[in-house]
Amino acid sequence: MANKIITTDDLMEFKLELFDELKQLLLEHINGNLKRYMRSADVMELLQISAGTLQNMRINGTLPYIKIAGTIYYDTDDIQRVMQKYRVDNSY
Repeated sequence: MANKIITTDDLMEFKLELFDELKQLLLEHINGNLKRYMRSADVMELLQISAGTLQNMRINGTLPYIKIAGTIYYDTDDIQRVMQKYRVDNSY
């Protein structure tokens, strides 16, 4: 397995992309285009994360969920709270 060095520029680019996605999420929520509850596939696509990452977020309690008849749902308000909680503000 090759090691990859992450630079400050890489982190800044990631931060900007994450903020753009969060902004889009909030705009969709304000405009009423976002469902109140989302399935795992929708959350993975929205946050650009893998199934394993989403599972880890469930297991460690980072992201609350609802399980009905084997289907897992996530409240969009919970997703927004998690995004806000882990927000990094590096403004100088």
